[in-house]
Amino acid sequence: MSGSESSNPAAGAEPLRFTVHSLPRAELADEARRVRAGRWKLLGLVLFAALPVIASYFTYYVIRPEGRTNYAELIVPPRPLPALTLTDLDGRRVDAASLKGQWLLVVVGPAACGEGCEQRLFLQRQLREMTGRERDRVDKLWLVTDDAPVAAALREALAAPPATQVLRVPAAELAAWLAAAPGESLDAHLYIVDPMGQWMMRAPVRPDPARLKRDLERLLRASSSWDRPGR
Repeated sequence: MSGSESSNPAAGAEPLRFTVHSLPRAELADEARRVRAGRWKLLGLVLFAALPVIASYFTYYVIRPEGRTNYAELIVPPRPLPALTLTDLDGRRVDAASLKGQWLLVVVGPAACGEGCEQRLFLQRQLREMTGRERDRVDKLWLVTDDAPVAAALREALAAPPATQVLRVPAAELAAWLAAAPGESLDAHLYIVDPMGQWMMRAPVRPDPARLKRDLERLLRASSSWDRPGR
């Protein structure tokens, strides 16, 4: 009897099935738990790093001191920088992501910069200098929306330190990011972009420099805990 039981193939099948199948399932479950735990830890680190940015924007957008108003129009929600097709005036490609890391004062328009364009470029330079010791956190950018040549005298003036970065961009791509006020053209405004590449403020047409300066100073103060000069 005992001999027949020991020779029965079914008698040893159950332990073998446990060894071959159940043990790997347990190991896979442990691995899955470790992966989930790692993802939660990574998410926690990302959130911790982003807390200063979130706090500054929450303070600026939500916890506003009573009676405070913005002169320029806040863009809510801010519009992130898209993958624009950018080239410098010599035709070299420029990565759009390279614009991140600094506050940007942005002027847009065709290469044939008329009187209004020149006034906005002057305002751009003036605003940066008016921020005093914070000016190294602010860059000037002119986005040219056509392929026409920029006058040599203007190129020379914009290259004078601190230089204004001049880049060409297709007008249709730019219009998918920036937008004019109703009834105005895209090149009628000065735009403010934060160091994360988000367009977040639009100046009025023919703005008051002193009032616009106060807006820019508030933005710089609100971001002082996480934004530093340079990219």
